[in-house]
Amino acid sequence: MCATVAACGGVPGNAVATVDGDSVSKTDFSHWLTVAAKSSGQANAAVPDPQSDYKNCVAQKRKTTPAPAKGQPKVTDAQLKTQCKTEYTQLRDQVLQLLISFKWIQGEADSMGVKVTDADVKKSFDEQKKQSFPKDADYKKFLQTSGQSEQDILQRVRLDLLSNKIRDKVIKGKDKVSDAAIQDFYNKNKARFAQPEKRDLRVVLTKKQGDAQTAFNQLKSGAAWKTVAKKYSIDDTSKAAGGKLPAQAKGTLDKQLDDAVFSAKKNQLEGPVKTQYGYYVFEVTKVTPASQQTLAQAKDTIKQTLQSQNQQKALDAFVKDFTKRWKDKTECSDNYKTTDCKNGPKATPTPTAPATQAPPTTGQPTPAGQ
Repeated sequence: MCATVAACGGVPGNAVATVDGDSVSKTDFSHWLTVAAKSSGQANAAVPDPQSDYKNCVAQKRKTTPAPAKGQPKVTDAQLKTQCKTEYTQLRDQVLQLLISFKWIQGEADSMGVKVTDADVKKSFDEQKKQSFPKDADYKKFLQTSGQSEQDILQRVRLDLLSNKIRDKVIKGKDKVSDAAIQDFYNKNKARFAQPEKRDLRVVLTKKQGDAQTAFNQLKSGAAWKTVAKKYSIDDTSKAAGGKLPAQAKGTLDKQLDDAVFSAKKNQLEGPVKTQYGYYVFEVTKVTPASQQTLAQAKDTIKQTLQSQNQQKALDAFVKDFTKRWKDKTECSDNYKTTDCKNGPKATPTPTAPATQAPPTTGQPTPAGQ
């Protein structure tokens, strides 16, 4: 009876997993496995078949494996089988994550009262189709090559819309930021709203000290910066601008040059200054004093920052709870256990998703499936 009704701990024999009692069928799994294989971009891509001990996969790889270079060992069937097994495992996990996420997101949407209409789905689908496939023939070709049906794509669009609505509901109201919070952030982060002193320069950079001294002497005698820079400078950027190097912030130049520039007087020829790049002759043409944004000036920026932080915090907490709740409702049969299954392997820690993301899903919303 276990073999037909509950093949592995409550998972029916015709399913690879159950989510809150709802089965993920082997038929759907096989279909999406083929889609995943075709999406790899390999010509005549096929799913490595563990049922046949990967014999067909090994045979196919043997045909396409180049002969070893002289003196190098031949690739063994065991090595090819290992490649096939790895490819299958990656495809299997990718497809299971997709199909399980379909169930999770639909279940969460139902529990939150979040809905999208068929008209919503059709509108989004049509917009994306028009953008991705201006010609209908291209769309039909995509369906053929991807192995997907239009119903598959509509399902992905629906789940993406539901996911976005769930996200919007989770972060709703989290954009409210008090003046006290803005003031506190400003007090603790004043350096973020400070602008260092900046100086506009004219420069000539040379490899040899003698060339720098010659350039200095010519400039001192009244030669034009444009002429001298063109003749002697090895810095293409300032050379093309007649020696001009605008808005250099204190602390951003090579140390020797930075020290010289920010201790120099305006409109006074200086140099040569030795740096790791060569020898500089320069003149400060403009001084922009350091400044500090006031709270009033920084308020909008701070508000946006805090809104984003609040929304991210709410979404992080939701995703953590969402994943735990639905993983506890997900059971997978033998040979189909992934980190999304309560009876599967432990998940490897991953970076937190950006605030723009909704509950995790590997389904791609666009008709192109890209």
